[in-house]
Amino acid sequence: MGLPALEFSDCYLDSPQFRERLKSHELELEKTSKFIKELIKDGKALIQALKNLSMAKRKFAESLNEFKFQCIGDAETDDEICIAKSLQEFAGVLRNLEDERTRMIENAGDVLITPLERFRKEQISAAKEAKKKYDKETEKYCGVLEKHLSLSSKKKEAHLHEADSQVDHVRQHFYEVSLEYVFKVQEVQERKMFEFVEPLLAFLQGLFTYYHHGYELAKDFNHFKTDLTISIQNTRDRFESTRSEVKSLMEKMKENPHEHKSVNPHTMEGYLFIQEKRSFVSSWVKYYCTYHREPKRITMVLFDQKSGGKVGEEESFVLKSCTRRKTDSIEKRFCFDVEAVDRPGVITMQALSEEDRRLWMEAMDGREPVYNSNRDSQSEGMAQLDVVGFNVIKKFIHAVETRGIDEQGLYRIVGVNSRVQKLLGVAMDPKTCADVELESQEWEIKTITSALKHYLRMLPAPLMTYQFQRSFIKAAKLDNPEARISEIHSIVHRLPEKNRQMLDLLMKHLANVASHQRHNLMNVANLGVVFGPTLLRPQEETVAAIMDIKFQNIVIEILIENHERIFKDLPANSQRQPLRRQSTETKAPSCSERPLTFFPTPPPAEKVEKRNSVVLNSSADSVLTHGSVNSNSTAGRTHLNSLTGSEPDLEGPPLGKQARPNSLLNPKSRSSVPTSPASPSPTSPRSPSWPMFSAPSSPQPASSTSSDSSPISPPFRKARALYACKAEHESELSFIAGTIFENVHPSREPGWLEGTLGGRTGLIPENYVEFL
Repeated sequence: MGLPALEFSDCYLDSPQFRERLKSHELELEKTSKFIKELIKDGKALIQALKNLSMAKRKFAESLNEFKFQCIGDAETDDEICIAKSLQEFAGVLRNLEDERTRMIENAGDVLITPLERFRKEQISAAKEAKKKYDKETEKYCGVLEKHLSLSSKKKEAHLHEADSQVDHVRQHFYEVSLEYVFKVQEVQERKMFEFVEPLLAFLQGLFTYYHHGYELAKDFNHFKTDLTISIQNTRDRFESTRSEVKSLMEKMKENPHEHKSVNPHTMEGYLFIQEKRSFVSSWVKYYCTYHREPKRITMVLFDQKSGGKVGEEESFVLKSCTRRKTDSIEKRFCFDVEAVDRPGVITMQALSEEDRRLWMEAMDGREPVYNSNRDSQSEGMAQLDVVGFNVIKKFIHAVETRGIDEQGLYRIVGVNSRVQKLLGVAMDPKTCADVELESQEWEIKTITSALKHYLRMLPAPLMTYQFQRSFIKAAKLDNPEARISEIHSIVHRLPEKNRQMLDLLMKHLANVASHQRHNLMNVANLGVVFGPTLLRPQEETVAAIMDIKFQNIVIEILIENHERIFKDLPANSQRQPLRRQSTETKAPSCSERPLTFFPTPPPAEKVEKRNSVVLNSSADSVLTHGSVNSNSTAGRTHLNSLTGSEPDLEGPPLGKQARPNSLLNPKSRSSVPTSPASPSPTSPRSPSWPMFSAPSSPQPASSTSSDSSPISPPFRKARALYACKAEHESELSFIAGTIFENVHPSREPGWLEGTLGGRTGLIPENYVEFL
């Protein structure tokens, strides 16, 4: 039902019904005002969305227009030409369509938004102002009337006539305002029927014009669309036919690769790995090499297939000779050496396969080797905890603390790898180490810190040793913080002396670094993240080891925060006591868990002489029992500590693998030399770097006095390995923890058993297995 009409005559009556009808008109105007306000807001949002859509379509059209098809071959078919220019056609249609949309958007403000805002301001706002004036006059009229009616009749006649005249004047003005307000309200109600709808109609007309323009473009584009559809279908048909042929050729090449491989008689090319030697380390770098037979010139380009771009400049040299590298002379396979006319030294190259090496050597007229390998040289360049290593680390630390301890991201920001390798090369070389000036600006702080970390990573075993790695992790997992510190304190003092000294030096430095965290932003937690995986790296990379990285970091944090306590004071439970008897049930470490102890290595001839002298000198004391284990272990430990310069460890390391007797190296000597346990010699290449313990040379007879002392039960039993071990001689067996041995029985060599593994019989360390 519509709004009731407002009669002008009702303005004079001003009845309650008139007021009620007037109020319904006022509510409708308020509702219309809010609706127009929301409509203007939505209209502006729509126009902005259309602008964004237009910009996106124009960007899309630009992308289509910029792309150019590149067809295989030096010519294109008509269909390929049609397809190639299709993207430009698509872009043209989209741009044309968006031009029309832009015109519509530009007119939308004048057509839709401005008329609605004008109607709301000029009409609805005017009605609201009239209402305010009407309400004010109503209040004034009612007040004057009430005051007039309260006059006393006893007033003078002139005064009463003046009061009547004033009331009539106010009443007349009130009626005029009431009539104007009613007129305005009804005028706005009628105007909104056309002034509100007309802008909407104009806006829709603009949309229709835009869509009609798109329809016209579609009709004009129809001819090209038909041609393009045909070209696409033709191209697809040709693709299906050629694909089957190409696939057939691919299958033939898979079956007989050598028949289809193109070999140029004048050139040879392909990828080779080149050994780049430095004084500290050697690395293998991948190059794409080309060899031209006629000038005998080799060209190498450093190229990374994964990134797909050149890494370095092109290098070339003239070939002098090519020689195949013996397999036992280098740890890599498929290697050969070349010599150049115009550069010194030998260049070692690695082919991708044996067949690839044969082709390269045939192309270069290669020859077979005539030299002997030297296995001892393979271990050169490895970082060690020796005098050179300590001096290098001290130099690095001094440079960091004097030049860049306040540098942000210290130890976290890495240096350029080539510069790091160069610094390590000159610093670790005895000929050039004295000439290294770390105070010079030539070496950046990040290069020095990266070199320090790289040195620690290059140690044969982590600084905190594989043997105690799990112990440190378990200590970090304790619930009580004080218990963690105490346990780590105890473990640190069980480390080998040189490891503990180096760790002390490093932790003192890191504590100093952490004290400058306001400037370098490297707090204890950050340093733990950097050094944890390096100092406590696991022996095997497993998921469990990765999950323990956070505990490695905690260990380093504890060492830094409690540096003075851990390294200056002895643990609470380490009061000096007489050396205890070493238990025969003590666990033996794996071969890789030996402490870092260093002995000079004599020439090969001297080694054999020393080994023979060890066996001959010890033959007089060959009859030993288990009761002598304690005395021998104590003597061995004392002798070792005198070599390393460290104090005897109260607990001592676990039982290690027995030294190799000379009779194992020379089988003929077994009949002429009595078998006896060889004392560990510091110059023997076979002697491990931890104390040796004697064991009986044969199983004890089963009697009441010896049944408990013999660790070997009746012969030919099964045994299981408790630890992993790598063979150091061809007569020994290599195995991992959990390996099952068959036919295990006592060996003629003290401390060793003989057993069968995978059909092969060999020696097994006695304290590495348990019988089943």
